[in-house]
Amino acid sequence: MANVTLLSKEQKQFRANLHCHSTNSDGKLTPEQLRDAYRERGYDVLAITDHCIPCAHNDLTTDDFLMLTGYEAYIRPHPLGKHNAFKPEVHLNLFARDPENETLICYNAPYIKYLPVEEHDKLKRAGSERQREFTTEYINEFIATAKENGYIVSYNHPYWSMESEAQILSYEGCFSLEMYNTSSFTLNHIEGAEALYDTMLRKGKRMGCHAGDDNHNKAPFDSRHSDSFGWYTMILADELEYGKVFDSLASQNCYASNGPRINEIRVYDTEEGKKVHVECSPASDIFVFFGSKSPKHALVEDNEEPITSFDFDLHPKAKFIRVSVYDKEGRVANSRGYFPDEWTVEE
Repeated sequence: MANVTLLSKEQKQFRANLHCHSTNSDGKLTPEQLRDAYRERGYDVLAITDHCIPCAHNDLTTDDFLMLTGYEAYIRPHPLGKHNAFKPEVHLNLFARDPENETLICYNAPYIKYLPVEEHDKLKRAGSERQREFTTEYINEFIATAKENGYIVSYNHPYWSMESEAQILSYEGCFSLEMYNTSSFTLNHIEGAEALYDTMLRKGKRMGCHAGDDNHNKAPFDSRHSDSFGWYTMILADELEYGKVFDSLASQNCYASNGPRINEIRVYDTEEGKKVHVECSPASDIFVFFGSKSPKHALVEDNEEPITSFDFDLHPKAKFIRVSVYDKEGRVANSRGYFPDEWTVEE
């Protein structure tokens, strides 16, 4: 009988903040301070994604802590890229396959506002340098150019960005959706894009999901206004090495969390039909979504002990499998969506 592991408990899991800003753009902490703060709190990976400033921080990597190279790009309706709190915009995180890659995609001077103009000529550039356009065609061109130049691209904080669902669905080439964003969640009381993500999956979008802080650190770590150490991404890889961690991220072998851990997702056959086996840290609720109105769930009563595994019937018409695990504090971990060809074994 078929037995297909979608998320393996045999792999190590590394905690990552994939969205972070330093004094190189509009953050308040230096790259070194950020590295030290996340390392001290048990993280394994940090990507400092300053606004339109590609910068490798490989000198900050240690034996037990990995820096990923990347940056955050943004595209706005205003011809000079000016911010308008009532207008939609697009923010994309670019993560480099080569840790030394500092290529700026589609240079446009007004957007490079954190780098002195006299230093712009030092930037390695790729792609069109025409004025940025807030159109589907231009944004898809931007994503394609980034991929051609060694990056994978994520779509950031969809609700803060205020784009319509239809508009977000029109973009092609992103490897993952930022399902949670600590800054938006804590300071704006928005984000948490499970419904949007499920819509993408139902439409056949093969995107992963992840989470990040998007921290700027304008408040102390112990303040309610702190935007650090909230939502994070767990990356499954054999070891803490740049190439292996990047490959796992690129292949969507990761999940979003702010507490619980997903240890295994496995599909297996029984005489009654296929089952989904989930193993996790102690949980009060486990949900398995199939793209229907009625997900399967295991709910623990208040007077019962948390559960660490459960087996669910796999709906024979399932469009995808996605797992959510909640603990008794209400924290949640969300897996990516897995499609039928990933759990079907050819006879």
